[in-house]
Amino acid sequence: MWYWLVKYVLLGPLLALMGRPKLEGGENVPAGGSAILASNHRAVLDSFYLPLLVTRRITFLAKSEYFTGTGLKGRFQRWFFSAVGQVPIDRTGADAAQDALNAGVRVLSRGRLLGIYPEGTRSPDGRLYKGKTGLARLALETGVPVIPVAMIGTDKMNPIGSKMWKPAKITVRIGEPIDFSRFEGMGGNRFVERAVTDEVMYSLMQLSGQEYVDVYAASMKGKDTRTDSPDVASVRDLGDADRMPDTQAG
Repeated sequence: MWYWLVKYVLLGPLLALMGRPKLEGGENVPAGGSAILASNHRAVLDSFYLPLLVTRRITFLAKSEYFTGTGLKGRFQRWFFSAVGQVPIDRTGADAAQDALNAGVRVLSRGRLLGIYPEGTRSPDGRLYKGKTGLARLALETGVPVIPVAMIGTDKMNPIGSKMWKPAKITVRIGEPIDFSRFEGMGGNRFVERAVTDEVMYSLMQLSGQEYVDVYAASMKGKDTRTDSPDVASVRDLGDADRMPDTQAG
């Protein structure tokens, strides 16, 4: 109940007023059944505008810190993230990647839509960064289609480092579902998982019009990302972290 109240009464009207959002390709989201919505990640507001414009409920996995705060602020934060359909996961333990995968599988097994940000964190400069293969692992294990989603304009309303929103035109562009059934039974193959992830990222690049950077966004945090030649040598092998379905806003 709270999900729909927040969407249509408490927050949705304000978002609609400030962003004048436009949905393109909404027919590509199935009316029923499970699917993964794989989106680029420009701003925290991505997690608000995508659910606002898609008629079906979307579940995101969120870091558990959002649900463990104390005091009035902690209680409100816990209520809010629960109300908007986010599920807590603990990313600190040795089994964090597997726990996140299991949580994603549970959501999809119930016939729901799962929102994922393959980049794993917000883009530090508006460009599209290399996707982590947790997306592919989840898609191959469950056999559900992956639907690419391009969020456009959220970084103008909520620029990096800003605490205030400002009016900006928002577009949510949804591409055609990608069927990876041709790779059935090949989950766990790192080359297949990379191929699947890269295919999704290519679709996101086409939908969003963003410049693509073949390094992980997290490796660029704290660097001067205005350079046209990121230090590829600084990108380390992320191992299991690369497999984690990075779905939470960050």
